[in-house]
Amino acid sequence: MIRRLFFLFPDEIHAQRVFDQLIDKKIPRDRMHAISERVKLTTLPEATERQKNDTASYIEQVLWSENLLLFVVALIVLVVSLMTSSWLWSGVALAVMMLTYFAGQQFVMRVPDDHLSEFTDALSHGEILLMVDVPLHRVAEIKRFVQHHYPEATGGGASWAVDAFDL
Repeated sequence: MIRRLFFLFPDEIHAQRVFDQLIDKKIPRDRMHAISERVKLTTLPEATERQKNDTASYIEQVLWSENLLLFVVALIVLVVSLMTSSWLWSGVALAVMMLTYFAGQQFVMRVPDDHLSEFTDALSHGEILLMVDVPLHRVAEIKRFVQHHYPEATGGGASWAVDAFDL
């Protein structure tokens, strides 16, 4: 899975310097996108509409809600099956409840959860958000590089990204 790193910059000049250095570090151009609300971007690649609308956050909320709904339905089936002494349905309901619990736990523990809503104040003040999509094994390297060489960059965290859906 790809991780999306977020970096805030005071202006496009600073963001462009990091963009150029990341290209030298073998990060492809199409893996970097910028968002700005008040400034027209001239040199940086602009984010797609799906990225600007934070579609990944919406998908995450839908999946989480469906997981909770499935858990509640299984709980109701468990209660009814225990009252009717239907041990087969009790076992199925318990298995579904355990599956939804562990799926939710894995999602919460392993998938980073920063979204564009956390950057609305900075963007409204004219800052530039650079989103860099990197493989999981390069996250620490890229974060360390940007933070060490560019003190004007504010590291904003990480999220997940899916290339196939342009999220």
